[in-house]
Amino acid sequence: MDSRHVSGDARHLHGNVQIAAKILVVGHFAVGKTTFIGTLSEIPPLRTEERMTQAAAGVDDLKGVKGKTTTTVAMDFGRLTLNDRLVLYLFGTPGQQRFVQVWEDMTRGALGALVLVDPERLKESFAVMDLVEKYGIPYAVAVNRFDGGEVRSEPELREALDLLPETPVITCDARDEKSSAKALVSLVRYLQSRTRQEQQ
Repeated sequence: MDSRHVSGDARHLHGNVQIAAKILVVGHFAVGKTTFIGTLSEIPPLRTEERMTQAAAGVDDLKGVKGKTTTTVAMDFGRLTLNDRLVLYLFGTPGQQRFVQVWEDMTRGALGALVLVDPERLKESFAVMDLVEKYGIPYAVAVNRFDGGEVRSEPELREALDLLPETPVITCDARDEKSSAKALVSLVRYLQSRTRQEQQ
């Protein structure tokens, strides 16, 4: 599927107008993007994962990452119907810097982004957040809690990530459907509030 042709448009289904919104799920390497989309998608998710080889050992930093054997090389794609009016198309981007050229295409038509971060590897999120801000995409931050991971308060996270006061921050578990859905709904509500403010 070509990500350029899915954006925030309206489609008629069963006589009702249904809004289709393109949402990016972004984050650094091994933060849980593929898991997040797979947990929420109501269709079998499209994945472009390849097994990591020894050649990638000097390129991809596996410090703090346990059991990581595959990596996304193009994108992940999933779909989630939030209600009768709104369908989200979820596009997951590769987290490594060598795939940064994919971003320009992926950002076209995107209404917003959910930035997944690992509380134990916050510095690795900086490059991703710089890209999101470079392309002017409104975003929310979802802190993906890993088993046994460090627990940080919201003020600590906001300071460490240098977030604006209005940027939503929510904790989630990418393996849990309810938790992941809550993070996505937080982003959607933020996007809706921005739209209302722009219309006033």
